Formats: sequence, C-alpha cells, structure tokens
Amino acid sequence: MEVMLEAVLKTAEKYPRSENRKIQYGTAGFRTRAEYLDHVLYRMGILAALRSQTKKATIGAMITASHNPEEDNGIKLIDPAGEMLEASWEAHATFLANVVDEELPSAIKTIVSKENVATDVTATVFVAMDTRSSSQRLSEALQCGVQTVGGTCKDYGLLTTPQLHYMVRCVNSNGQYGVATEEGYFQKLTAAFCKLQKQLVKKADSTYKPTLTLDAANGVGAQKAYKLKNYLGDYLSVGICNDGTSGKLNHMCGADFVKVQQKPADGMTLQSNARCASFDGDADRIVYCYADKDGKFHLMDGDKIATLVAGYLQELVHKSGLSLNLGLVQTAYANGSSTAYITDTLKVPVACAATGVKHLHHRALEFDLGVYFEANGHGTVLFSDNASSQIQSAAADGSLPDTQRDAAAQLCTVMDLINQTVGDAISDMLLVELILATYGWEINNWDSAYIDLPNRQLKVKVKDRTVITTANAERTALTPDGLQQAVDDLVAKYKNGRSFVRPSGTEDVVRVYAEADTQTNADKLAQEVGLAVYNMAGGIGDPPQPQ
Repeated sequence: MEVMLEAVLKTAEKYPRSENRKIQYGTAGFRTRAEYLDHVLYRMGILAALRSQTKKATIGAMITASHNPEEDNGIKLIDPAGEMLEASWEAHATFLANVVDEELPSAIKTIVSKENVATDVTATVFVAMDTRSSSQRLSEALQCGVQTVGGTCKDYGLLTTPQLHYMVRCVNSNGQYGVATEEGYFQKLTAAFCKLQKQLVKKADSTYKPTLTLDAANGVGAQKAYKLKNYLGDYLSVGICNDGTSGKLNHMCGADFVKVQQKPADGMTLQSNARCASFDGDADRIVYCYADKDGKFHLMDGDKIATLVAGYLQELVHKSGLSLNLGLVQTAYANGSSTAYITDTLKVPVACAATGVKHLHHRALEFDLGVYFEANGHGTVLFSDNASSQIQSAAADGSLPDTQRDAAAQLCTVMDLINQTVGDAISDMLLVELILATYGWEINNWDSAYIDLPNRQLKVKVKDRTVITTANAERTALTPDGLQQAVDDLVAKYKNGRSFVRPSGTEDVVRVYAEADTQTNADKLAQEVGLAVYNMAGGIGDPPQPQ
C-alpha cells in the first residue's frame, strides 16, 4: 500500500492541481473547461480503480461534456450494471478531486478505509471518450491514474456515452446482457429493430415514411450513426447533417440547442411534416422536430417521446394479459400538458423526480416497467427482473392464446431494442421509429396526441449558484428567502402559469423554466422570474432580456 501511494504522489507531479479551483461531481459527473481537468482525470482513474476493487467488477469512465461547448470536457463514472456512479461515491470523487497534491495519499487512504477497499483485487476500468480535442489527453491522464494503482484499462477510444454504459453492463453480466463490443451493440439493437419491423402489418391508411434527417451535433454520434445505417436495410433511411466534417461541436446544433432555442439546428432544412431528429454531443439525448404545412416549427421533446413509448408499451402489456405495473417518471421540466395527457388519457401513473438521469433512473426502478425521460430528451425504459421473467415465460407458453403470446414475444424483442443502462439517442431513435411505423403515423399524427403549453427556458448568471436550494423535486425554492413567494406572485398573473428555478448541475448558472397559455406570456413570465433570480440571488453580467 505504501509503495503504491508513493507512486501515486510521484506520478501526480505530471498532473498537479495547479489552481485552487473547487470542482464538484454533479448530476452528470465533473464538467468544466478542459484545461482545469488534467489532475481531476488522473485522480478519477485512481477512484475508478478503487471502485472496481470494492465492487470486484469492471467500472466505466466516459470522458465527455455532453451538450456543453467544445472547450469544455468532463468525466462520468459508470457502475457495474451500467448505471451512474453510486451517490455515496460522488462525495469521494469531489473530495479526491479537490485535495492538495501533498494530501493525495492520505485522501486515498481515507477512502480505502471507509469503503473497505479490497486492494489485493486487480481493478479493471473501461475507458471511452467523445470527439473533443482535449479528450485524448484527458484519457491518457485517467489511464495513468488507473495504472499507477495497479489497475488495467480497456480503451474503447471513441464511443457514445450509452455505448460505454452498455459495454460495462455486458462484461459484468458475463455476456447475458450482450457482447461488450461496438459490433455487439449494433447487432443487438438493430436485430431487434429489423425483426419487429418485419413482423409489422402495414396499415392501409399509414402515412409513415421510413426516412429521417439526423442532426448529429458535430459529435461522436455522427460516426456511430453512419455505422448504424449499414444495419438498417430498407427499414429506415437516415440522412445525416452536422456530422463533424465542418462546424463546431454543439454550436447552433444538437438536442440542447433545438430544445432550448425551439428552432431547428443550423444546416437542417425542415420539409413539411418530415421527421428530423437531433442528438447531443455524446448521443445520450434525442429530440425530434418538424415544420407543419404552414412552415411553423414544432418540437417533439422528451415528454412527447415518453408519452409515445408509454402508450405503446401499455398496449403490449394489455394484449399480453400480464399483470405488470407500468409507470412514467418525469422531472419538473415536463410540460404540464404531457402530465395531464399521461394521467387522464393514458391512465399511466406519473412520478416526479429531481433533474438528472440518476434520479429518474432510481425512481423508475419502483415499477415493473419504468419509462423515464427528461424533457431534454434523455431517457429510456427499465424492465424489472420480475417483468422480464414474466414476459419471457409468457412468450414461451404454448397454452396462452396466440394474441397474448405474440404480444409477450414482441415485448421480449422490444427489451433487446432498448438500452436499459441509460438514455441512448440511437436506441431511442430506433424505438420511436418502430412505434411510428407500427401505428402508421407521420410526425404530425404523433404531435396531435396533445398540444404542449408554450414554454421558455433561460439561464441567469449568478455569483454563486449554491445560494439557491430547492425541495419538492426541485419545484420549490427554499433559499434565498422570499424567492419562492416572488415566483408564486409572478405565476399568479398568467393563465396556466407555472415556473420554477434551480441551480444548474453542470454550469455556473441558475436555470429558469416557465410555461403559460401563450408563447408571449411564457416568455414574459420567464423573463420576470429570471429578473427575480438576478435581483435576489446575486446576478452578474446583463440581467435577463425580453425574448
């Protein structure tokens, strides 16, 4: 142990903590300007190795800043089942990233002692990265950390974040979940997609067209989408724009841009009622959009995807005759119209969780089939062990009526189409396309299920975003004193008004969400709430401007 700690301190000289800048492991790991991350990545290599030794399993380390600007980077650690890092270890990550270099050995000792780390076990860490220019350098720092404490790395190079989550789950399930290669990933998802497409009976009134334009955010998702096309046959034709050959990562494109700005990405021309989709930089989010016959822009965000998926699964569960508890998990960002539609029309239970996939994921585990999506387009479906067992048994039960057995068999195949480890833009895109083909819908048919309340999001720069604390799944501001009352008073001025504020988990800003009966009113409410935040929570720079 002492020899290892000496090596840690010596190697740390290559990756010194050169600035007294505190960094915190947030809802999506560490994320900040890339030049501040070298020492963090070295130390997270060490932490990933300790986590691997503790769990006696392979851990993942994904180097990405997702939808953030290209100048940023970050890291997410992945636990053995492909899920996000356990919350108690997030504190270890923050602690280890911020200690001064001289105290690094004692910090490691503290974690080893507290977690009873089995230091005699050889650690294994899977590493992957996105396309940022800083990613290779940071990957080398992370791998150095792993190797300094005696661990081994498997470097997958360029992957989407969901692909690495998938690899980690595969290897730790001894191949039961799938083959831990990129080829295995594509084969599993697309074999399920093509099988389900082949079984479809085309509706006489179908308006669905198997063509899609994809905005790949100039990120790693573009490379993978080109590979995906080779597996889809005639079932789906994907035209790719913002593929990284020109343009900047996430700049004026990608899922976050389309969602927040509520307009199409640069380089994407919307044709009447033609489907367009946008990934984010690491391809774990997806949103759809289209222009109607009058040229008006329509956004199909995570709420729209969630309701489509929940309705489809509900039908299959009903046809199968199985008694399974289906539920949908949203965040406070979910549009009020979507929640009403899910509750009143689909009759599916809705739960609300704090922002961040890890919170939705854990809440979704409470259901046999848990559908979870953030409005930003990040989500998936979880099948409990009980649900998987019942579905597989019914699919093989020759005593059941054909309709029930066939529905169960479809659910079995749908399970293979869905990446249950985390939100996955590629998997979600294939699922949406399958459902639309099943229903014979074009995107305007999907959109007409319910009409979103007009909404607006904006960001307010403040001196310290932690002065805002929240409760009630982030829907209520506890501090600063008086802020929630100010929000309530502003909301009361507008028909169908709703607004909340929360400190960002990934940026030094406070996020404001507002919705109302008209876009003009939603914009006004967002600006007024933004000004309240600016005035009461230490705003800096220019105050929020009218939209």
